[in-house]
Amino acid sequence: GKQGRAWLYSPVRSREAYAAALMEDGLGESNDRPAALVHFVENMSEEEVAALRQALQTVGRQAKA
Repeated sequence: GKQGRAWLYSPVRSREAYAAALMEDGLGESNDRPAALVHFVENMSEEEVAALRQALQTVGRQAKA
């Protein structure tokens, strides 16, 4: 779970980590995360979707290890 939001503003965090936190907060606003994710992906470019697939594969491999 989240330990509050103070870490969002830590300079140690990368821009990527901050962007991910904003996306997580956005998903938290939705009562239907799968539907929110579909809308999010629908608005992505082909390159972004490819990057998302790569990220999912990377996380999937880590989870199995």
